[in-house]
Amino acid sequence: MEPGLVQVLPRPDAAAGHHRQLDREEASGAEVMAKNSKTRFDDVKTGSISTDLAETSLIGGPHLLSLKGAGKSYGNIIALSGVDMDVDSGRVTCVLGDNGAGKSTLIKIIAGRHEHTDGEFEINGESIRLKSPREALDRGIAAVYQDLAVVPLMPIWRNFFLGSELTTGWGPFTSLNVEEMKRITKKEVLEMGIDLRNVDQPIGQLSGGERQCVAIARAVYFGAKALILDEPTAALGVKQSGVVLRYILRARDRGLGVIFITHNPHHAFPVGDRFLLLKRGKSIGYYEKKDITLNELTAQMAGGAELEELAHELEQIGGDTRLIEEIREAEVVVPKA
Repeated sequence: MEPGLVQVLPRPDAAAGHHRQLDREEASGAEVMAKNSKTRFDDVKTGSISTDLAETSLIGGPHLLSLKGAGKSYGNIIALSGVDMDVDSGRVTCVLGDNGAGKSTLIKIIAGRHEHTDGEFEINGESIRLKSPREALDRGIAAVYQDLAVVPLMPIWRNFFLGSELTTGWGPFTSLNVEEMKRITKKEVLEMGIDLRNVDQPIGQLSGGERQCVAIARAVYFGAKALILDEPTAALGVKQSGVVLRYILRARDRGLGVIFITHNPHHAFPVGDRFLLLKRGKSIGYYEKKDITLNELTAQMAGGAELEELAHELEQIGGDTRLIEEIREAEVVVPKA
């Protein structure tokens, strides 16, 4: 996967010092924590969620993003085919699959890296073919990739505005608006749940989960409505993975439509609202959370035959009997999509 702090390009108005959040209400850290337990209807009434997002989440309007039979071919090679998926504001759609399942191709279609060759891709009900990541960003789609290409020795605020620095003055008297960028960085990251005492510290001193948080906060600040997270927990330990999952829920509660790419059903199930399972470029299941259990999700990802083969191999080499029984118990009949 191509590295990048966030798959975005700086907006022209960002370099000129224009930033959207000046019109937004100031919120303390305590208020932000309280929002997690409130309904998002209040956010719509106060205007913190845009009108199109409100229509999607509250009155059954068009989906924020929608794929219908989408596919991608490279000549005679079919990388992805027949994928149906919907993304709505304030909901988490999880895309699960092993290596080579087609997750990267799906990301590239949604993020504007590659055009789909089959099916339809709709944004707010409008059928579209994205030509570039710039066009995707202009339509509110941002991607946070697995390998965060941050500059470890550079301060947090510099990484937050990397390539999109705010300036003050004009002509030959233009200079970086350092204090404003520091203030914004601290505020935006605080709204995601991290209270940074010093945004001048190198970002390399933050944990992996905290760096993911900075990347998510950056995407939100630069106007993301749909946020793609490419395996954010893949290289993290148990504790830090839990931290990132909490940030995903915070992004959801702020009204974003989140696409969570992962190969771990134990990470996806606690936060997901919908689950798309990919295998060898094809969809093998698409479920609402109420229609599938964690065991069923795990079994369908692994495949019944593969689980039985694993249990048989462990039995032959004298593996843990209890583990073998648990594997066989996971061979459940999965629900129909």
